[in-house]
Amino acid sequence: MLLEGVRVIEVGQALAGPLAGMVLADLGADVIKIERPGGGDDARQWGPPFLEGTSLAFKAFNRNKRSVTLDLRTPDGVSTLKHLAADADILIQNLRAGVAHALGIGPEAMRAEHPGLIYCSIWAFGNRGPLRDDPGFDPLAQAFGAVTTLTGRGSDPPTFCAPPINDKAAGMWCAIGALSALERRRRTGEGATIDTSLFESAVGWVEGQINRYRADGGTPGRHGGASDVIVPYQIFATATRPICIAAGNQRLWVAFCGAVGRPEWAGDERFRTGPDRVANRDVLTAAIGEVLMTADREEWVRRLRGAGVPVSPVNDVAELASSEQYAEMDMARILPRCGLEIVGLPLQIDGRRPEPYRDAPHPGEHGDEVLGGRRGPWGDAGR
Repeated sequence: MLLEGVRVIEVGQALAGPLAGMVLADLGADVIKIERPGGGDDARQWGPPFLEGTSLAFKAFNRNKRSVTLDLRTPDGVSTLKHLAADADILIQNLRAGVAHALGIGPEAMRAEHPGLIYCSIWAFGNRGPLRDDPGFDPLAQAFGAVTTLTGRGSDPPTFCAPPINDKAAGMWCAIGALSALERRRRTGEGATIDTSLFESAVGWVEGQINRYRADGGTPGRHGGASDVIVPYQIFATATRPICIAAGNQRLWVAFCGAVGRPEWAGDERFRTGPDRVANRDVLTAAIGEVLMTADREEWVRRLRGAGVPVSPVNDVAELASSEQYAEMDMARILPRCGLEIVGLPLQIDGRRPEPYRDAPHPGEHGDEVLGGRRGPWGDAGR
């Protein structure tokens, strides 16, 4: 495994912190999850569905980890965490803003004792600014980060993107930062303090719209299932089910016109160039919509793919999970203890997707195993 020999302490709950830990665990790191006594991570109750008394969500995002329960509100709990940090390469925490510092386990305190530690914090709104101490969940980041004003049709109210995109992005940015710092430490011996947040992740998703606002002062809005700068680049209805078409350049536009039986559109002055098509969006999309209603989804997918035009059926979750592409890409994985099928890491290494080698832990399941023999000045725990 790529990260064999790397030890991670995860003081995480809910989603962003545990997802960062999951990425590192799937890649082979020994991830020790610190949970509070009396129930552990709140995400254990994020259901239904439940399996073995634990939510499916928790099982998916906490696979391949070991669990230790510590009461970090007590001196003994903090002392034990610091002992574990002496043997760790990376610490990830996404406690509510200010809690880590109040407990004496913030980056300054931990790195003062362990200079080589890579200390990663995932915040709600970031480590500076007037909202620094505010709590946050993904919907708040989508709202404050303008994602909701860019999702849906123009006539819709502000709309959330259904997947928790900022939680997941913050977890991935955390893992990227940690691995980058680990490489620097390999060369220099220097630890690092890594900070990211749901807010920064939201800004990252809308960076193109912010850049355009700074350039021309216009406030981007919602375009439903369409792009605001490319036409046609959107979802259309057919005689049966909808499809998504992405004619993202002039060559594809010409090919699209031929595939739908309207080659004259390619020479129409209203639609000749990309900016022309954007300026005449309503006329063009209405005309495309009329043509696409004359045949079913499968027929249009066949024609457009045959012409080399990027096209996709609009799948629901059941269609996606049952698709040949999902199966051929070998996305599904089975947790070894409970037999639950989950989606694996969206990454292949030497042609293989990482395998779960351990189920999500029960609260404190590995306390004796982890704390029974510490390495460094407290003995050798082994790996």
